[in-house]
Amino acid sequence: MKVLIVKTSSMGDVIHTFPAVEDASLARPDVSFDWCVEEAFAGIVALHPAIAGIHTVAIRRWRKALFNGGTWREAAALRRTLRECRYDLVIDAQGLLKSALVARQAGAPIAGFDRSSAREPSATLFYDITYAVPRDLHAIERTRRLFGLALGYQPDLSTLASGIAPPPGGLAGITGKTAFLLHGTSREDKKWPVEDWIGTALLLVERGMTPVTTWSNEREKAVAEAIARAIPSTIVVPKSPLADIAAILGRSTLVVGADTGLTHLASAFGLPTVAVFLATEPGLTGPCGPYASTLLAAPGGRVTPAEVVAEAEGLLALKSQAPA
Repeated sequence: MKVLIVKTSSMGDVIHTFPAVEDASLARPDVSFDWCVEEAFAGIVALHPAIAGIHTVAIRRWRKALFNGGTWREAAALRRTLRECRYDLVIDAQGLLKSALVARQAGAPIAGFDRSSAREPSATLFYDITYAVPRDLHAIERTRRLFGLALGYQPDLSTLASGIAPPPGGLAGITGKTAFLLHGTSREDKKWPVEDWIGTALLLVERGMTPVTTWSNEREKAVAEAIARAIPSTIVVPKSPLADIAAILGRSTLVVGADTGLTHLASAFGLPTVAVFLATEPGLTGPCGPYASTLLAAPGGRVTPAEVVAEAEGLLALKSQAPA
């Protein structure tokens, strides 16, 4: 049986789908899985060994060039490729109109959330089979339940495994404990002040850890360089392909991150991960892993470096007690 998964974006949403893929690969070894994802996140999808093939879309780029002939040629090529694969089933794990339209291109039966469960009820007009999954569950559990219903098994919700491991690579010549500081995020109101990142880096150095950070645009570069100026032992990784950052991230001792996709990746790797949420509610979409914790700023309040490092120390102690 050939199944196409449609979950195009964002990075956090893609990562939240891995536990469902892990469940399905164990419960249904007769099923071969492909995935259709936004081109920027193809390297992330490739981390799961159960994914046999990856198709990329460029919805974000296509929207900016709707009247460009190249856009329509790319979309037509994707449609041909998906149809040539002759899927037995498509699972739209996103529940949006855009994902439903992508799923439709495969020309196969589509399974997805029902009208009461989908994020955009209009998406269900394109589905052949729909399932009710409560909306008040974490995104990871919702997706696990959807896959189980679509493929005929009961996921074991008492356990959580992403099934992914860091890709090869890492920081050459670095020994000892490292703490990756993920300060970059898409919205200004999600960003922790640079002074707090510096304060956190200082406290971590005092505890024998080497801070590591990176950047993906000029504004993030300025923050990374400000942390390094204040804390000279900080390693600043230049803007790099996502797979290279994932390799470094996956070999870190600790991760402290804003509400961003790489923070979700760290928790999926099973790393001690402290997420700092300032403007969004983490309840149903926050990092979820055996050593993941989220600190949420109270209305009008803040999360302090001391609070973050205290939480980190607790997670590190918990992991040190886990069986090898």
